Amino acid sequence: MALRRHNPTSPGRRQLVTTDRAEIDKKKRPERSLMKGRKNRKAGRNVRGKVTVRHQGGGHKKRLREIDFLREKDGIPATVAAIEYDPNRSAHIALLHYVDGEKRYIVAPDGVQAGAKVVSGPDAPIRVGNCLPLDSMPVGTVVHCVELTPGKGAQMARSAGAEAQYVAREGTYALLKLPSGEMRMVDVGCRATIGRVGNVDHDNISLGKAGRTRWLGKRPTVRGSVMNPVDHPHGGGEGKAPIGMDAPRSPWGWKTLGMRTRKKSKPSSRFIVRRRYGR
Repeated sequence: MALRRHNPTSPGRRQLVTTDRAEIDKKKRPERSLMKGRKNRKAGRNVRGKVTVRHQGGGHKKRLREIDFLREKDGIPATVAAIEYDPNRSAHIALLHYVDGEKRYIVAPDGVQAGAKVVSGPDAPIRVGNCLPLDSMPVGTVVHCVELTPGKGAQMARSAGAEAQYVAREGTYALLKLPSGEMRMVDVGCRATIGRVGNVDHDNISLGKAGRTRWLGKRPTVRGSVMNPVDHPHGGGEGKAPIGMDAPRSPWGWKTLGMRTRKKSKPSSRFIVRRRYGR
């Protein structure tokens, strides 16, 4: 997969950089049996209609693809029928045709193409795309779609280009280095898929114009320094004025750069060996 830089035939295409999507089967229609309608989008509002998450709203209409994050069909081989685009995530998805006739979507691993064979279970071979428990893998394996709780389904390393490194094993826990740099212990009974997530050039694309951002459901963000003092702590002043504070603040006065929001009493903190901050 390579990046595609467009000719500047219009202002919106002057800065546009996309991927060529060479691995996607563009003639393949999505599997209708694995699609479902999406609930009404709330545009960042809660049940009372109050905006609780800013800068959300609009966007193109999308249908959800049901992704198999469990991979519990042990010992039943499947063939990758097609690699497809999913508008709900940065990664591409792969349509699997199992030998028993069932069809399922999974997050497409990097390097897996149409026609490849994948299988899940403790006895599956160590090959990209196969899903195994961590205690069935050798230390040093690169994995993605990692479970946090056995049988709950993949929760970590699911976005485009993400990968986790299986660093060590101690007793009933495996030590993983996550994409953020965090070192975390995970039960060896948790499952993970070998390899890294595909569409690795996703971080290098440029949307090119504000309209494409609106298609994604993101509304404009206004800088606090151009607001009035009543609306933002950074507001007010004549001309381009500094914020006059020890740190940047949110509209409600909270520190926004370097402020850690994770709860110190969170029960899962005992599984974190080293935080992503490096200390």
